Amino acid sequence: AAGRCDGFVAAGIAVPVSSRSDLDRPPSPVTPGDAAGACELIDPIELYAAGIDSSDYVARVAPLVRQSVRETGDLLDVGAGGGQLGHALRTPGRRWTAIEPSPRMRARLARFDDPPRAIASGWDAADVPAGGHDTVLAANIAAPLQEPNAFLLHCLAWARGTVIWVVPAQHGPRGMCFAGCLPAAWHGEDETPGVDVVLRALAPSARPHSIAVVEWTFSGIVAEVEQLANYLADRLGWPQSRRPDMSAHLARQARPDAGGYRLDIPRKSAVLVWAHDRGGVGE
Repeated sequence: AAGRCDGFVAAGIAVPVSSRSDLDRPPSPVTPGDAAGACELIDPIELYAAGIDSSDYVARVAPLVRQSVRETGDLLDVGAGGGQLGHALRTPGRRWTAIEPSPRMRARLARFDDPPRAIASGWDAADVPAGGHDTVLAANIAAPLQEPNAFLLHCLAWARGTVIWVVPAQHGPRGMCFAGCLPAAWHGEDETPGVDVVLRALAPSARPHSIAVVEWTFSGIVAEVEQLANYLADRLGWPQSRRPDMSAHLARQARPDAGGYRLDIPRKSAVLVWAHDRGGVGE
């Protein structure tokens, strides 16, 4: 879930579900350009999930969700990704259904001892019965930022009880993976907190019943800093002459790790909750 990017791994970024735009996880693995030299084929989707594995995202976000929903019952996990948050929140013995268009992420979901039933589509094409799940979870996907009102109507129709969105809340980039390691002048992204974007776009009658914010740290582990530097330089369209600046900048932040090097990026997530027993949508 914890969602969901465009590089090795990142966090607090909106992950597209019905389409694969550059908001977070891109459409497919990307081969760095010729200037990157020996960089290997990068699978940003799989490495994003690996980054969530090595971060404290689930440990920080799941307890906040539990404050609003003690038991998720039958859970619909929209844009489940690697399934880390959904797995932490699911109720043992109850149905866990995952809408996930990525074959690699569906393969990851299948590794759980009691895996979810996976629906291979985006949210807008998913064949999900109305009222078929107690709780609908959408964590770090693009839909709340891109189409909040339409997506909320779908979520409310799917849920018998509660709808939960987890969206970026940090003041900083939420697009290209590892952009949080870079100066704003380098990444050039809108740094408006994602939750502000969502709340501004929602209809007044669709305001969530509750909003809570939690801080956490995205910890991305890479085998070689140089590889990450070349990848980011490719994504930003930098010429070869600027690449040493990228490498030096990342090297100053990287810390040795058993898996290579760790880069920590402070993040915030906002948990938005709608409950049918409180009127469906907020005032």
